[in-house]
Amino acid sequence: MKHEIIIKDLESIDAAAAEFLRQTEGKNLIAFHAPMGAGKTTFTTALCRCLGVEEDAVSSPTFAIVNEYRTRTGEPLFHFDFYRISSIAEALDIGFYDYIDSGFLCLMEWPENVEDILPEETLHVSIKVNPDESRALTWED
Repeated sequence: MKHEIIIKDLESIDAAAAEFLRQTEGKNLIAFHAPMGAGKTTFTTALCRCLGVEEDAVSSPTFAIVNEYRTRTGEPLFHFDFYRISSIAEALDIGFYDYIDSGFLCLMEWPENVEDILPEETLHVSIKVNPDESRALTWED
């Protein structure tokens, strides 16, 4: 089944994030595919906000590769940015499988850089910038 959520503007991003979490409940491995500047980190921040992560704790893990946050229930949430990964070995060196096998939510930016090691159950989400600058999130399950 194909899903789509339109984010009209930044004012509607939290509602879109809440709807996304509702529609993807039970999915713990979520990979966001989008070009630079499409809003991967901005949307991830909105998801974290909806889950009760303190907003000032959320940042792009471009240099760290992975950031760990705590949701309002105290569960860990892992935010990956694989932009700077140049080999699968680098992802494995950070303990990639430990994170994704944890059972906790893993939000991944630039997953195409680690595509070969992503589990089959990974939910792949595309973010597209529309001509009116809105964003379209699409995925299939």
